[in-house]
Amino acid sequence: MQFDLTDLRLFVRTAEEGALTRAAARQHLSLASASARIKALEEQAGLPLLYREARGVRLTPAGDAFLHHARGVLRQTEQLRAELQEYGGGLRGHLRVFANTTAVMDFLPELLPAFLREHPRVNIDLQEKPNADIARGVRDGRADLGIIAGDVDTAGLHATHFSTDRLVLVVARGHPLARRRRIAFAETLEHDYIGMHTGSTLQAYLNRITEQMGRTLKLRIQLTSFDAMCRMVSGGVGIGVVPESAARRNLQAMKLAQIELTDEWKWRERRVLVREGDTLPGYAQDLIEMLCRHFDHPPGLREKPHTDQRKP
Repeated sequence: MQFDLTDLRLFVRTAEEGALTRAAARQHLSLASASARIKALEEQAGLPLLYREARGVRLTPAGDAFLHHARGVLRQTEQLRAELQEYGGGLRGHLRVFANTTAVMDFLPELLPAFLREHPRVNIDLQEKPNADIARGVRDGRADLGIIAGDVDTAGLHATHFSTDRLVLVVARGHPLARRRRIAFAETLEHDYIGMHTGSTLQAYLNRITEQMGRTLKLRIQLTSFDAMCRMVSGGVGIGVVPESAARRNLQAMKLAQIELTDEWKWRERRVLVREGDTLPGYAQDLIEMLCRHFDHPPGLREKPHTDQRKP
């Protein structure tokens, strides 16, 4: 069978949209042309690929298999195009990384300058995404590497654990909670909170936990970095939950108090995701190894959380 790339893109978009009309518009095709192209695909396949229904379309079992392979062909084609462009521009590699908020805001800015100095002919496209979207992006080929924290469905992916993240509460030193050494998250919910922006992985995580308690966070303001959060906390606007590394970085300069959370969910395993069976270029493997070295954590080994023995 011979397939046109435009037809494959149209089919993938039809599956994603659940409607041929919207897929045709995204591909800048007329509905009649798009319908004819899908029918031609089905004729080549010898099987119906879509169920036509009153409210749109859905995949047949054969269509689901076709979608998987169509995405693979398009991914490889895009990688070929990108790599050829990079070679023409004097580059030797392009790495697409989807990462959660903590990675983008906290430790990748520290790591990536050294990596890029060591790999002067490699460039990186780094995008902040929610954890579930990171896994889907790697699985679908929109990202080469994913960096996540916490429980995520990693079916079809190889996960390398490189560190364990701990969340802590930060408050101004004059705040009523500042004398506490340990506290349950539920005890803090009567106080005003400083949060991360709506698209933040960490904010979504805290919102989900709060909703499971049947409560809501009293958010005064939402910001785009942990350091900005700490400045607002220092100013007495509210309290905040941040990664321990961000708290330690700002404790002295901003006169903050760090309080341990007693909740088990404060521990979040950080992992790098790649597609199972993929052969990584050397520079991608170098980045994974750099992450593990940075956290003094051999690749693939599980880091056990330390139990905090201090009493409230």
